[in-house]
Amino acid sequence: YVKEYVVSGSILSNIFVETLDQAIDSVVVIDSQNLILLYNQAAEKLWGYSKEDVIGKNVKILVPNEIKPNHDALINKNRDTGVNKIVGTSREVPIICKDGSQKWGAMSISKVYSDGKILYTAFIKDVTQAVLNRKRLELLSLVTDQTDNAIIIVDGSWNTAYINQGFTSLFGYNESEVLGISPISVIAPHLTIKYADMLRLRHKNGEAVKIDEMLQTQKGDRLWCSIMSNPIFNEQQELTHVVIILSEITKTKLHEVLHQRVLGAIAHDEPLECIMESVCHEVSLLSDDVAPAIMKLDDENNLQLLAAPKLPSFLRKILNKLQVAEGISASGTAVYRDKAVLCPDIQSDPLWVNYKEEMLPLGYTGSLSVPIKGSEGSPIGAITFYYKYQKTPSNLHQDLVNVLDPLCALAIEREKQRENIRKLAYYDALTTLPNRSLLHVNAEHLLQEANKNKTKLAFLFLDVDRFKQVNDSFGHPVGDQYLIRLAERLLTAQHTTSVIGRLSGDEFVVVTPYTKIEELNVFVDELRLKISSPLTIQDNKLMPSMSIGISIFPDDGHDVATLIHRADMAMYQAKSSGKGRFSYFSHELNQLAQELQMLEVELRKAIKNDDLELYYQPQVSMQDGSISGVEVLSRWNHPELGAIPPSKFIPIAEDCGLIGDLSQWALHNACKQMSLWKAKGIIVPTISVNLSPINFHNVDLCEQVMNELQSFNLAPSDLILELTESVLLDTNPSTMKVLLDIHQKGIHFSMDDFGTGYSSLSYLQKIPIKELKLDRSFVQHLESDSTSRALSQAVLQIGESLNIKVVAEGIEKNEQYQILKEQGYHIAQGYLFSKPLNSVDIEIWLQQLLIKNTPLKVNESYVISE
Repeated sequence: YVKEYVVSGSILSNIFVETLDQAIDSVVVIDSQNLILLYNQAAEKLWGYSKEDVIGKNVKILVPNEIKPNHDALINKNRDTGVNKIVGTSREVPIICKDGSQKWGAMSISKVYSDGKILYTAFIKDVTQAVLNRKRLELLSLVTDQTDNAIIIVDGSWNTAYINQGFTSLFGYNESEVLGISPISVIAPHLTIKYADMLRLRHKNGEAVKIDEMLQTQKGDRLWCSIMSNPIFNEQQELTHVVIILSEITKTKLHEVLHQRVLGAIAHDEPLECIMESVCHEVSLLSDDVAPAIMKLDDENNLQLLAAPKLPSFLRKILNKLQVAEGISASGTAVYRDKAVLCPDIQSDPLWVNYKEEMLPLGYTGSLSVPIKGSEGSPIGAITFYYKYQKTPSNLHQDLVNVLDPLCALAIEREKQRENIRKLAYYDALTTLPNRSLLHVNAEHLLQEANKNKTKLAFLFLDVDRFKQVNDSFGHPVGDQYLIRLAERLLTAQHTTSVIGRLSGDEFVVVTPYTKIEELNVFVDELRLKISSPLTIQDNKLMPSMSIGISIFPDDGHDVATLIHRADMAMYQAKSSGKGRFSYFSHELNQLAQELQMLEVELRKAIKNDDLELYYQPQVSMQDGSISGVEVLSRWNHPELGAIPPSKFIPIAEDCGLIGDLSQWALHNACKQMSLWKAKGIIVPTISVNLSPINFHNVDLCEQVMNELQSFNLAPSDLILELTESVLLDTNPSTMKVLLDIHQKGIHFSMDDFGTGYSSLSYLQKIPIKELKLDRSFVQHLESDSTSRALSQAVLQIGESLNIKVVAEGIEKNEQYQILKEQGYHIAQGYLFSKPLNSVDIEIWLQQLLIKNTPLKVNESYVISE
């Protein structure tokens, strides 16, 4: 790495010094102590330090900061080993100048023998510009390789010299297909020679060109591109290259061109059919193998053809007045279904059976029909593309449809402009809900539909509770905001087919179709939950509620006025029962609703006052008869209503939002009981608590469970959480995360009622289940039904193959027990051993088992007497 020279005479002869000082390249000479002996003029210019700044100083003054700490050691090691650790011959190194700027130098080092001493001479050539140019080219290369934009470089003969990957991705051509030929002939063959010559002349005059142009891909698809083209000249001012950057702007351009065309036509009050003709013309420019047709829905529910300029007149007559119905035609079916209809093959598609003989000779082989949606969301027309040479719509065609849909809707509805202006008078200014007039119109429409289809309608009359108090306490501005927010909640809670409006003041009406009373009850419960969430308006926290009266069509009336009046009467009945209640005008239905409301109120009190009770049913090992664990079951014995079964109060808790409180209560008391048993020395290996799928929507569930375990000094292995197969079908995004979080804490899951749900077995691999519980329905007929025995055996094999413990529950007979034991079941549970017991009786049962000190035998009864 180091060249050797010998200089005779003194350490540095005058001639040697003078020669180096006048050298073009920078020269730095150091001695064995790394001190600078010589620093020439070129070096002064390179570093910016004067000779007085550096002569006699350590050479590290000239090196970058990152090298300075170990500089001397590196140089000495280089001298000892002959291996250069800092620079090599003609190596590029960074130069940090006195002013902090950076340059680059190509450095080589020579070893000089002078007067018996060894000196080192560094020759540095300033290559800053070359390095910067190279790095700039590297960055430019990186940009061209990574950008999504298409880049073309053409030479002075206007032929392609370079394309990047972006060009290939956008247009489909590779280098071998375009290099050496004009790019215009490839991606813009439709441009005239005159237009191309004009662009070239502008480049020769030194002008950069920025235009938007429609181009063509290798597959023949049309797309809009923003084109930026810059000429490159040599020193003789000769055009050598042109750099062209193309960015696809198809969607933007479609919006721009079509919006400008349609909105401009509307502003100039052009006839609807003329506007649609222009739209079809723009579509044809983008895709010449497509014939567009635009239709509107008339008052007779038929499609009236507005424009189809590429189709012959005889076909336009056929396509006019198409009936809107299933299977009649592609366009009519699309409007009837209210969704797009694609017919890839007109020849074989049944929707074209009546029209294919006229269409096929024209060369059209497929069609796409899309309903035009009006401002109210229902179809008011159709756009149909008839295809040649391709059977599926391209991305361009889909983009065209997406842009045309609202524009055509706007143009069609423009014809009803006066009607729309009048319609503005039908909306409530405060809440933007339909006012009384429009509400009656919309409700009448629903009523006619229901009467025609023999379906039912529910009229809900809603009155805001304590609204006067809100106005009086916080002022009318807060009251207005209160009504606006409640109206928003009503809108979010309504079904798509519902009608909603504000009558006056704090009164609202919702009209909704339904099929079963249970469905309507769920809708009302969801509505109440939406309404009752706390509101904060201008720092005032409000707890909203609305009293709801309900009347039913046709049971309670046959016209809108009567049904609203009777719902109003039912509302007053609900308000007299308390705030936030609802009441049916029908006495029978109202009695059922009142019962559910009363149970909801009582259940809320029972949870709050700890009036519920936990019962425990033991689980025993089939191998040795020992206690395996207990399952916790909630019981509610109402002081007036008597025993209320879980099958009745748990669904109520789920519907009215109490399931979280109920589960928290059960978990708390179960952990408390487990802690008491441990303190008494009563051995219960695990305690199982049932949870609803709704519980797993709570992202804080894992933290709540762990807090309960820690409060009672229990280990995660003491607790098993039971869930049903319905949790596997839960699409709530929080469910799987909550399950995994709890599992990671060491808490096991048991799948209850296994085999009765609709879940896929693949979920058993995704969810960390440690225990399956064979549903009691499989156990009931084991001794007499071979199918039941086969199913129980299959469930056991599933569990064993996945290393999951299997529990058989609902065992009531010794014969059932023996069959399950022979099949290989692990754990048994059922009335054969014990019914669910309260905390006192279960302790007696466990103590009796402990006193006998023998494995449990199934013919022995440990059931506490009634």
